[in-house]
Amino acid sequence: MVPRAIHFSKSNMTTLKIIKKHHKHLNNPFPSNPRSLPLVRGTLFLNSQKLPSHQIYGIGKDFQLTWRSKNGGSLSISHQSQPARPIWSTIPGQAFLSAALAETEVEESRGSFVIKDRDVHLVCHHQTIEEIKVINQHDYSEEAKDLDFLSLYMGLDQKTEPKCTQFPALLITGKIFSVKKKKKVQISSSNDNSPLVENEHSTSARYWIWFDQKTNNQIGFQVRIGKTNFKFRRSVSPGTYRGFARKFGRTRRGRVGWFGFFPRRKGFVTLSSQEEEKVVMKAAEFRNFNRICLTYSSEKNERFYGFGEQFSHMDFKGKKVPIFVQEQGIGRGDQPITFAANLVSYRAGGDWSTTYAPSPFYMTSKMRSLYLEGYNYSVFDLTKHDRVQIQIHGDSVEGRILHGNSPSELIEHFTETIGRPPELPEWIISGAVVGMQGGTNAVRQVWDELQTYNVPVSAFWLQDWVGQRETAIGSQLWWNWEVDTTRYWGWQQLTKDLSAQHIKVMTYCNPCLAPMDEKPNTRRNLLEEAKKLDIVVKDKNGEPYMVPNTAFDVGMLDLTNPHTASWYKQILQEMVADGVRGWMADFGEGLPVDACLYSGEDPLSAHNRYPELWARINREFVEEWRSTRTGKEREDPEEDLVFFMRAGFRDSPKWAMLFWEGDQMVSWQTNDGIKSAVVGLLSGGMSGYALNHSDIGGYCAVKLPFFKYLRSEELLLRWMELNAFTTIFRTHEGNKPSCNSQFYSNHKTLSHFARFAKVYKAWKFYRIQLVKEASQKGLPVCRHLFLHYPEDEHVQSLTYEQFLVGSEILVVPVLDKGKKDVKAYFPVGETCAWKHIWTGKFYTTKGSEVWIEAPIGYPAIFVKEGSVTGETFLNNLREYNLL
Repeated sequence: MVPRAIHFSKSNMTTLKIIKKHHKHLNNPFPSNPRSLPLVRGTLFLNSQKLPSHQIYGIGKDFQLTWRSKNGGSLSISHQSQPARPIWSTIPGQAFLSAALAETEVEESRGSFVIKDRDVHLVCHHQTIEEIKVINQHDYSEEAKDLDFLSLYMGLDQKTEPKCTQFPALLITGKIFSVKKKKKVQISSSNDNSPLVENEHSTSARYWIWFDQKTNNQIGFQVRIGKTNFKFRRSVSPGTYRGFARKFGRTRRGRVGWFGFFPRRKGFVTLSSQEEEKVVMKAAEFRNFNRICLTYSSEKNERFYGFGEQFSHMDFKGKKVPIFVQEQGIGRGDQPITFAANLVSYRAGGDWSTTYAPSPFYMTSKMRSLYLEGYNYSVFDLTKHDRVQIQIHGDSVEGRILHGNSPSELIEHFTETIGRPPELPEWIISGAVVGMQGGTNAVRQVWDELQTYNVPVSAFWLQDWVGQRETAIGSQLWWNWEVDTTRYWGWQQLTKDLSAQHIKVMTYCNPCLAPMDEKPNTRRNLLEEAKKLDIVVKDKNGEPYMVPNTAFDVGMLDLTNPHTASWYKQILQEMVADGVRGWMADFGEGLPVDACLYSGEDPLSAHNRYPELWARINREFVEEWRSTRTGKEREDPEEDLVFFMRAGFRDSPKWAMLFWEGDQMVSWQTNDGIKSAVVGLLSGGMSGYALNHSDIGGYCAVKLPFFKYLRSEELLLRWMELNAFTTIFRTHEGNKPSCNSQFYSNHKTLSHFARFAKVYKAWKFYRIQLVKEASQKGLPVCRHLFLHYPEDEHVQSLTYEQFLVGSEILVVPVLDKGKKDVKAYFPVGETCAWKHIWTGKFYTTKGSEVWIEAPIGYPAIFVKEGSVTGETFLNNLREYNLL
């Protein structure tokens, strides 16, 4: 795979400070929230000589932009089919574009990252609009010669049309500026011809905003900002963090100079050199902005959904949402585990916003939707009731605004562009995926037990196929992707024997390689091979970057190097040649932000792209392997490959086949326990991650003198009930198998596992249909009720309480310890009654909450009255003697 050329602005690289805290073992257990720019406010000024008082401009054939000079001037975009319903609009009289020059500080510790805005040297928060220009197709090539934006900033070939553009397009030009001293100038506000009082020596820069239609439901936007005339009058100490003023939009008398709108607080924090294990400072070049802020209107009661796979919230109104791939953390705010995790490893606990798979995309309860293109770090500021402000690290930004009449339409339109998963091979959604460890003898023993209980099994997922070792955090694998023939003697025979019973073998790999000096019976040392081939990520000295990751250091593959893919695919080929038909493609979220990559690109942006590249390599191998099969083997879908991932970014659904939600705690808690698994499933589903699931029982157990989180039998049983209604029904022993209750622990756990593997199998016919729908439309298998009942305000407020499978099955899981009943809500807008599958009772009152008995083994599940899907599901349950 040869990476496409990507050009990054130098401004992203100029003011970056990186602090490594991998080995700091005594930390603040309650770390402060990372500093970011406060919400930027400014005034909009108009050129009344060039701008009409009111004008409607066509964008392509399906969109229009309306300009109004009333109340200081505003823009709104709508679809031609609904011209009165804006899908994006600015706030009258207020700047919708601003920019800043700020220093960035990144604190990094074992896959966790905190990005902070440090010294802010300049904010240009006021804006002028000088011209709104229509660009037609027939005169595009001629006009492009005279348009600085097109020829210098967009980088477009003047002989060809912009990619996907449907003319006419719009170009908005003007300036952004800051104020120092007062002077009368001739730019007027609105229709008032009175002069504007402006800074005599204001810092300013030109901007260009380009709107063009991309599809019949998407309008693209690009923003470029030119060089500023800004000059420093004093230096800034790189070791200090100055606070930001809460209200810096107001000009303060007596404040002059470059720091005018960021008054220094009396107190400031100096980072001690002892904390700075490693500091990287880029040489500063202060001609380009490195922050762009886009501000536009919102409504007080507007709810915001999406932003990728999020684990704590469904609605993000009132929050600042950072978009950066990283470890989700241990606890994520649940106490006391977050306290303990942060204490022993810097910020290891994470918080409500940390996630493996974010996406710069949202949709709202008002059917508005937007996403950013590119990979720069961004923060969506939704803290004010009347506006949205997106802060992007960079000197340019591209994105798209979506039109749709329903949440399902918006998802379909979004995934039409970013990509959708392929249909899964039927074998992996036919029965349980049994995750276990222990070697050949252990697998055969458990297989015998499962046959005794008549469990429908699709696959054995054997993550320890490479061998296992004990580390400080529990049982971990040898990261060297070849079978450990001591642990799994007769490996090829094991895969053949299982395959003869239509059971596949699945394994584990990731893009990191560990030193193998201490491991016996190693045939290949993949880390040393990768070093010799020069395909590992480098440090600033050009040496292989040994990255601290979990309990040991690893070399990371440089996925921007075209030679990496072919080498790694050979490893996958050897694995598959032994009979393996699937694997977990783990990690992908930990690329250091000071890495040196083959492509030469900015590692801070490449960090978000890395999991997409990781997914792409695995997917390309799957497609290439399929293309090499011949005869009956090629026609047999039972032999198709599948892999699943946890890390991702916006376009990951295009490349990954399947996702899982990472390492939840073995707990009942909200931010990182069983409840968070439901939230991640539903938020991810709104963001294109259509095929997803979690580890049954969770993963992360803790056994310390004062902190114990061990998987209880009750939690395991309830998680089985939950996952029986997700895309994949897969177990995991967790990081401390001997401390956790397991599906094979006793008769009760085995019986319950068998029961819900059959429940899972009973709706396989519907699952096949939903997987196909995910592939064709991007709609998730598991759905928040908002997707089908968007007008119901109670539905809009739901988080983990209940969800839909497709549109025909309603699931109300038990997610609290000791509970034997749940509160089910039946949404407004449904014409059918809901039938309780265990009792046959019908619930007809819409907009009502009802307590439903849900003892272990009988979770609250409902199907629609008269639904063919529902009746088929019930008939299958009867056939399996479950009703």
